Amino acid sequence: MRRALAGLTTRGRSFVAAGGTAILCAFVLGERDLLRAGVLVLVLPLLCTLAVSRTRYRLACARRLDPPRLPVGHEARVDLRLENVSRLPSGVLMVEDRVPYALGGRARFVLDRIEPHGKRELGYRIRSDVRGRFRVGPLTVRLADPFGMVELVRSFSLSDTLTVTPTIVPLPPERLTGAWTGGGDSIARAVSTAGEDDVTPREYRHGDDLRRVHWRSTARHGELMVRREEQHFQSSGTLFFDTRRTAHWGDGSAGSFEQAVSVTASIGVHLVQTGMNMRYVTDAGEALPTASADGGFEGLLLDTLAVARRSKGASLSAGIAALRGRPGEERDGGGLVIAVFGVLTAEEARSVAAARRGTGTCVAVLVAGHGRGGSAGAAEGAAGGGRPAARTAAGLLRAGGWRVVIIRSAAELAGAWAQAGQAGEDFVKDGS
Repeated sequence: MRRALAGLTTRGRSFVAAGGTAILCAFVLGERDLLRAGVLVLVLPLLCTLAVSRTRYRLACARRLDPPRLPVGHEARVDLRLENVSRLPSGVLMVEDRVPYALGGRARFVLDRIEPHGKRELGYRIRSDVRGRFRVGPLTVRLADPFGMVELVRSFSLSDTLTVTPTIVPLPPERLTGAWTGGGDSIARAVSTAGEDDVTPREYRHGDDLRRVHWRSTARHGELMVRREEQHFQSSGTLFFDTRRTAHWGDGSAGSFEQAVSVTASIGVHLVQTGMNMRYVTDAGEALPTASADGGFEGLLLDTLAVARRSKGASLSAGIAALRGRPGEERDGGGLVIAVFGVLTAEEARSVAAARRGTGTCVAVLVAGHGRGGSAGAAEGAAGGGRPAARTAAGLLRAGGWRVVIIRSAAELAGAWAQAGQAGEDFVKDGS
């Protein structure tokens, strides 16, 4: 009853105030007819309050997002199903699903009546022009009386999460020439071709075919051994993203950070789809360990980049240490490294160049921007001429054996990718 009284609408409060005033004036003036009118005006909202508070029907709600993850600028559909699980029909209902402002605001529907055990299906679309993770829901239902005196709000606890990922730029299928692939492009290499004496055995594992048991090795080792008829080699690489606040300029989708996020996502998705095992490293260190497409790396990367923010760090030391600190990579040549940067000072470029080991292929993508706007610190170079600073950093990186790509935005990445596949050449997108 207290909740219902608190839910009196402006009309209901006006009736209560008018009825109370009329009753008071009737006692002062001695007008019995005015007293009757005041009682009628006062009792009406109270009766409506009692009726709404004694409502016993129950509602069940279900929500479905299709899809639950989508790129920036695309639409998702939200399907709602509201069911009256009681034996009484509902009254007039105003249904409102809470939606963040970035997705278009709240969605409201008015339902006249839901019969006992009846269902109503509702739907609407949401769209976001910014990446992020957004909470959709919970659903609220407003119960109202026919006279509009009382409005009682009931809320469900169910909510869902919509992940808006960065824009993905499709890249051409060219492979990076000279890139380390761990011994092959995921193909089987036969190591037993000259007879049983040349077979390399290994210990028996649960599920191995018993026809592959190598009895001579079993007798020699004293445990069950099987023939290792083929070995699989898998390409691997590292994706590095410089998220430092001082390395990027501008705000919004046109800023270098948002463009760099899109570049990182595009490269990561492309490499995973070509069958490469990847890991993700930022200036703060390793963010995602090595995983393949089957291991869900693409989804993990997109989810991570959807909520990526500029870091407050000013040094690349932790990230460079993560590039160098992988056990066993020294002897393998280091693997493929794709690094996405904003603004690099000469000292930072030298540190990055020194991170390359052996014959590993390293590609640096410098998002130089349009040369306007800018942040404090090192990003002032972008405001005062990002191209000269980028070319200086590119020269130092190339001296260390890196391939360098200089672009202004993610839209230019597709054209730069084919050029990056040619060893020893830079790609610089000129123009205003």
